[in-house]
Amino acid sequence: MKIGIIGLGLIGGSIALKLKEVNNNFIIYGFDQNIDSLEYSLKNQIIDKRFNPESLIDFDYIFLAIPVESIKKQLKIILDKISKQTLVIDLGSTKYQICNSVKTHDKRANFLAAHPIAGTEFSGPVAAHKDLFTNKVMILCETENTNSSLLLSAIEIFQKLGMKIKRMDSLEHDKHIAYVSHLSHISSFMLGKTVMDKEDDQQTIYDMAGSGFESTVRLAKSSPEMWSSIFIENKNNIIESLEEYILNINNFKKLIESGDQENLNTEMKKINGIREILKGIN
Repeated sequence: MKIGIIGLGLIGGSIALKLKEVNNNFIIYGFDQNIDSLEYSLKNQIIDKRFNPESLIDFDYIFLAIPVESIKKQLKIILDKISKQTLVIDLGSTKYQICNSVKTHDKRANFLAAHPIAGTEFSGPVAAHKDLFTNKVMILCETENTNSSLLLSAIEIFQKLGMKIKRMDSLEHDKHIAYVSHLSHISSFMLGKTVMDKEDDQQTIYDMAGSGFESTVRLAKSSPEMWSSIFIENKNNIIESLEEYILNINNFKKLIESGDQENLNTEMKKINGIREILKGIN
């Protein structure tokens, strides 16, 4: 089976490593605009061969693990060049605009919109590892528009990666992901900025930062190129989530300003309910 992966970062590299493990008949072709990433992936056998984006006709699967703006730019071009036996799978963090960009394409049935809910704050092929997707969720959007046999074969691939499948409307996906993923990244970036702006002495930050601070700003180490693309792509949902977040922050600030410890306790006890919601997440 011939598989192409465009984008050899954390997600693309991890897919390549796991697919090579689960089936030695898979031949993994990879491409990345960053020559160092491509060379690293070849040298460390993350991929088997270089992928030529101009020669797409005989691939079984082509994964797009690149920023969402690049997916929108490349998707139509790629669909134009593939055969009817190839399935193109995008792995972007937003879905509606990507789906909408090819909704009338002649080969729309050869496209599957997917979002793996997996990742770390690290980037590049050096961060790739084969167990990244184990017991994680793969969200599939607008599956009714994908060829049914190609869809079933893709689901088998995702299950070999160790993933659980969830289907979702693309608009619903983008709204929910703004709250549970995109907002947390913005919060992390802004906490990091606030502390760095206030504390000029880096050693003081290092000496006084506990595990709570470290875990909260972990996402601020994420790729700016990838996340700026996501923030702009999903800006309407993100702005809505930010407005609600800022409202909650301001209300919390007022409780502190007024010295209202009783209501502060009550508010935080309600928020403690997140424990039950997130119970069992690795």
